[in-house]
Amino acid sequence: MVSAGGQYFYQFGKGCGECYQVKCTENEACSGKPVTVVITDECPGCDSVHFDLSGTAFGAMAAPGKADQLRNAGALQIQYTRVKCNYPGVTVAFHVDSGSNPYYFATVVEFDDGEGDLAAVELQQNGQDNWLPMQRLWGANWKLNSGSPLAAPFSLRLTSGESRKTGSSK
Repeated sequence: MVSAGGQYFYQFGKGCGECYQVKCTENEACSGKPVTVVITDECPGCDSVHFDLSGTAFGAMAAPGKADQLRNAGALQIQYTRVKCNYPGVTVAFHVDSGSNPYYFATVVEFDDGEGDLAAVELQQNGQDNWLPMQRLWGANWKLNSGSPLAAPFSLRLTSGESRKTGSSK
């Protein structure tokens, strides 16, 4: 259940990973039941406050047997609210970028169970006490350029944007 978001939601990539509950309100094919979607991309050229829902998410808002009718409706009036993300059985996942090397480490943070928005990602090297701040490349992609070789294994510390909660993982 994914959606591209207008600038209000995407926020130049900072909104990537945030979850919203949406429901359509003024079409006979709408079920009135909300679905939860995660912002995964920007909807260029869309209104600032806009969801460009996947076909699956669009169909999930439909009354029984009316998914195709709702998908063909085009633009819909919706209600939305920001909610915590919930990925059953998964709290967080990291995918290391294939371009990473001893002097450069990049990762994408996925399935950030909870608030979904990251304000900071930090890396701690093996045997070190200090945390090195990583830079946001775009969306949920974070990088660290180092002037010297990095010592694996790493620990990563994530700080959410809204509540400023911090958690770490090896």
